[in-house]
This record gives sequence, C-alpha cells and structure tokens, in this order.
Amino acid sequence: MTLLNVKNLTKTYRSGLITHKMILAVDNVSLDVKEGEIISLVGESGSGKTTTARIILRLLKPTSGSIVFMGKDIWHDLKSKNDLKWYWRNVNGVFQDPFSSFNPTHRIRDDLLRVFNLFEHNYDNETKMNLVREALQSVGLIPEEVLERRPFELSGGMRQRILIARIFLIKPKLVIADEPTSMIDATLRLSILNLFTRLREELKISIMFITHDLGLATYVSDRILVMYKGKIIEEGTPEEILNNPKHEYTQNLLNSVPKLYTSWFKQL
Repeated sequence: MTLLNVKNLTKTYRSGLITHKMILAVDNVSLDVKEGEIISLVGESGSGKTTTARIILRLLKPTSGSIVFMGKDIWHDLKSKNDLKWYWRNVNGVFQDPFSSFNPTHRIRDDLLRVFNLFEHNYDNETKMNLVREALQSVGLIPEEVLERRPFELSGGMRQRILIARIFLIKPKLVIADEPTSMIDATLRLSILNLFTRLREELKISIMFITHDLGLATYVSDRILVMYKGKIIEEGTPEEILNNPKHEYTQNLLNSVPKLYTSWFKQL
C-alpha cells in the first residue's frame, strides 16, 4: 500500500540581486513510498535530493506539485495546529548534523522526554522514563551513561543513535533520513544503517534515505532513485542499478564506489 505519493514536485529559487535568475532546484519530481519500504534518493550535492526531503518534511514550501501522505495533501489539507502535530508525529526527520537536532543546553533526558508532547495519551513519569531507557537500549546505548549528559559531551555517532532512539519512541510511519551517516566515522556507518533496517523490520516504518553514496544506498534499500540536476533520471532495485545502470550519471556514481565494495554489495 502506498504511504506517500509525490507528484510533479517543483521548487524554484531566485538568484542574484540584479538579474533575478531562476534556479530550478527540483524539477517535476514524482515518486512514491510504500508501507514498510526503504527507498534511497541518491545524487551529488546540488542534485535536489535534500530540497525534496525538506519539502516532504514541510520545512520548505514547493513552487508547485502535490504531496499526499496517508490520503491527505500535506500543503492543502493540513491547516490546524493539531493537523501539523499529527503529521510530524507520523513523519520524522533524521539529519546530517545530529548536533543541530538537539538543544545544546538541555540534557539528553529532557530532550527525549519532550517526545511525549507529540502523544495524545498521557503517560505517567515512571512509564515515560522506562520507555526512554528501552529506546536507548534498542540502539545500543547504556541509559545511565547518556541521560544526564548534554549533546556536546557525546560523539557524533552517539548523538545519531539518540536521534534514532527518538524514532523508536515516536514510532512514526515514515522517516526521512538526510545523509545520516556522512558526519560520523566510516567504521560506524553500517551500524547506523542497520538501525534503520531494524526500524523497518520491528516497527514497519518506511524510510527515505537521502545520500550521495550509491554504495550505502545499495546496502540499505529496496529501491534506488537517482537524482541529477533536480530530476529523477533513473529508478530500480539495487541489483538493477548495480548490474545494469542506464544513465551515464548513474554509471559515474557507480564508478566512484570502490570495486571491493561493489563486489561485496553484489553478493548481498
């Protein structure tokens, strides 16, 4: 069943104080995400993938096009504060810089407890803390080691795990993960991706993974969509993209992946 449908999405910007040249950041993009599916939007910097993600998250308004989530057009049907609360309860983002997602003056305990403001049900304090501890344990963290610390006292990998623990608490329908591994140590990237696959397997959460790394997209995705100059130029399963890339740009992306990795991915 289709969870999210994006149709003819376009975003333009004006550039320059004198010329007012129009820049087409997203050009007539259409895509869908099914329930329990992981798709990757792959492209270099400036390809339009992050702009697309920000529009889906309602952080940026499109120039034209429609986005329908669970039968509701997110730019026309969601008008009240409760409507928006419902949307952000069900569509969550995990971003490239995990530090920017935290209040630097608050302890991790306070940040995670604020999640419960999204819930209609009022949990007692003991239940809230038990759920927070369970979520931290789910992502491989020891609650007592992080709850009283502030974001700047933690590594990038730990901050990203805490953001994913927040997802385990909220249990949204869809997660938009925008370059979630690009600012953490390379040795930790697959462990973070494995947490996203657990979100899908254990909670049936759909995930849109935004990345410039075709190798990582191949590892985690059911489908891959390649973006170039604001357009989706190719779509396929990881096997189709790896074994028979159609577009020259996709071929170039594939050539940038170390041969050792491509051989490994083909065996997965």
